[in-house]
Amino acid sequence: MDVTVVKTDYEGQAKKLLELLENTDVIIVAGGDGTLQEVITGVLRRADEATFSKIPIGFIPLGQTSTLSQTLFAESGNKVQHIIDATLAIVKGETVPLDVLQIKGEKEQPVFALTGLRWGSFRDAGVTVSRYWYLGPLKTKAAHFFSTLKEWPQTHQASISYTGPAERPPSGAEETPPRPSLYRRILRRLASYWAQPQDALSPEVSSEVWKEVQLSTLELSITTRNSQLDLTSKEDFMNICMEPNTISKGDFIMLGSKKVRDPRLRAEGTECLPASRCALLLPEGTGGFFSIDSEEYEAMPVEVKLLPRKLRFFCDPRRRAEMLQSWAE
Repeated sequence: MDVTVVKTDYEGQAKKLLELLENTDVIIVAGGDGTLQEVITGVLRRADEATFSKIPIGFIPLGQTSTLSQTLFAESGNKVQHIIDATLAIVKGETVPLDVLQIKGEKEQPVFALTGLRWGSFRDAGVTVSRYWYLGPLKTKAAHFFSTLKEWPQTHQASISYTGPAERPPSGAEETPPRPSLYRRILRRLASYWAQPQDALSPEVSSEVWKEVQLSTLELSITTRNSQLDLTSKEDFMNICMEPNTISKGDFIMLGSKKVRDPRLRAEGTECLPASRCALLLPEGTGGFFSIDSEEYEAMPVEVKLLPRKLRFFCDPRRRAEMLQSWAE
């Protein structure tokens, strides 16, 4: 194997590198959620992303947060063993397809996420935990406690429009057939032109049904299902989850402390909507920040689109076997 190693020195370098990278057989990311998000954003912003995104990606979890490792590798209490398992997964060569979210603001280039977007009180309290380092093991609860002193109940209001799940095409349906010869393409185009009624040339009207919901929530999250992969599903969708703003301060502190370790946890009474696309509109003057794959972005109106099974990642064969067994049950 001929391996080229590039050590990143500044934020955004991995994204720029992947936008300019020449042909390669494999991409390996050694880092955390932030580095991985830069890499997939760089890959999917390329002009040739349709072909370049088929290159398999290996992930070696070295960052402070490495959410994807729970999906790709077997659990291990030993960090060194976990890194070894991730490295061997690349060598063994088994892959799984993962969904990606395309998140685009009004004037911004899109960013891409493997986990999702969070906006709300749990997120805001979680990012302040490091300020209370001097409280040792109590720092997480302290961050959530002090958050409740500012305002209660904490409500985030917005409007979200969305379309429901999309039917998953049969396996192999997305493969591109070989291109016909020039002579055959010309004949086909002429035949279709003369056979087509004139009114059929008008643009096709979208049959998608959009629904709108007014939100008043403690926290909103728009997430992929990568944490619970199901290759046998007949539908592709992301989850739009709205956590109730009726939670007590005590429950907020207890649940928030657990969500720092596992953001997938939800408050009782959370409503989740399956969707393939959505548009989030915030009231004028809304401040604050989103977390997109643990990276901070200014809160703004965004459009989110699911790109189902867009990227392939190397996976520990034991973890894959566990997933297959759970599907069989």
